[in-house]
Amino acid sequence: MLQKIKSHKYYDKTLQWGKKLSITGSAQIIIQAVGFASGILIIRLLSTQEYALYTLANTMLGTMLMLANGGISTGIMSIGAKVWEDKEKLGVVLETGLELRRKFAIVSLLVATPILVYLLVHNGASWVTTLLIVAALIPAFLAALSDSLLEVVPKLHQDIHPLQKNQVIVAMGRLLLNVLLVFLFPVTFIALLANGIPRIYGNIHLKKIAYNNADSTQKTDEKVKKEILFFVKRMLPETIFFCISGQITIWLLSIFGSTNSLASIGAIGKLSMAFNLFSVIFGMLIVPNFAKLKEDSGLLLKKIFYVSIGCIILSLFAISFTDFFSKELLSILGKDYKNLNFELVLSIIGGCITFFQGCIFGLNNSRGWIINPLIYISIMIVVLIVAVQLIDVSTLSGVLYLNIVVASSQALMLLYYTFFRIFKIKNQVV
Repeated sequence: MLQKIKSHKYYDKTLQWGKKLSITGSAQIIIQAVGFASGILIIRLLSTQEYALYTLANTMLGTMLMLANGGISTGIMSIGAKVWEDKEKLGVVLETGLELRRKFAIVSLLVATPILVYLLVHNGASWVTTLLIVAALIPAFLAALSDSLLEVVPKLHQDIHPLQKNQVIVAMGRLLLNVLLVFLFPVTFIALLANGIPRIYGNIHLKKIAYNNADSTQKTDEKVKKEILFFVKRMLPETIFFCISGQITIWLLSIFGSTNSLASIGAIGKLSMAFNLFSVIFGMLIVPNFAKLKEDSGLLLKKIFYVSIGCIILSLFAISFTDFFSKELLSILGKDYKNLNFELVLSIIGGCITFFQGCIFGLNNSRGWIINPLIYISIMIVVLIVAVQLIDVSTLSGVLYLNIVVASSQALMLLYYTFFRIFKIKNQVV
């Protein structure tokens, strides 16, 4: 029987994927567990006011990084997937992307910093506190600028072990600094520094990992730059809109809601970190392999079907588990958040839909399938206008309902576009 199993045509492939999943999964469990511990530590050590400011600052950091990306990492993944076996050509693609990212970063800082300053002051931060928070964001922002681009190289080569090892070191460093610094100085800018400094250390090692399979001596190339900018032009309007719609719950609560509601949505959002484990594994293993698949409509459709079924099963389990153990989960966050049972379930539902939407988005982008931004943004604006008219966005439950509506609309549009591109390939073959 053992010989029959070993001789089966899917045995080697199953064994290979089993090894990848075990390495990636075990490392990510450590990374996410340590990250979760760091997040809970910050929630418990910071006051509600300070944690509200921390939530705002972290949200704006994510926005700044999305603006600085603007489709560059998508371009590198798509172009790099075609030349991933050529070290010199992959080096050219990477260096060109890094140069573009630095230019985009300056614009991102100029746009996002004044908005962050306004929101911090509007939510009760003094000018001194505001300046310290903005300054503390810079280390994490600078390190993260190149992270997503450098990671493309080991992902394409499935050089997962050193990448995971580096992420574990960063996560452990973040937890250690949080224990040492935030415990003594429970203020927002110290918590941000504790998260940012290990990221710089990890970024230095990530460069060494990336340049094992990409030539660091290569210069930028105008032809490659034009190819990357093609992705940027298609994706930048969508990225800008996503910066608004994707974080609309935070923006609405920071303007119309209370400080307590802002802190609460940040706190219960930490319990959705379990999805980060699956998102990272998906991004490391599934997306690069999907990018390298041949233009076979049947094969592509089968992969999308498997992803959809997997997401549905995972979501049903997550929602049921959260509903059943909501009191126990909220007790982890502390007494300030103990009565948010219903809001926690809404948050997890929104997280499930966002996770599915992110999976489809990643698969589409890996193959350069970018939905027309004019169509996408127009539909989403209509959805937002109608939803805001029907939902009370000044309450925590209201913005969570809004998040579900927005995420669902985005997921459906992306899924429809995925099928459109696959059937377009099928018709071309016919």
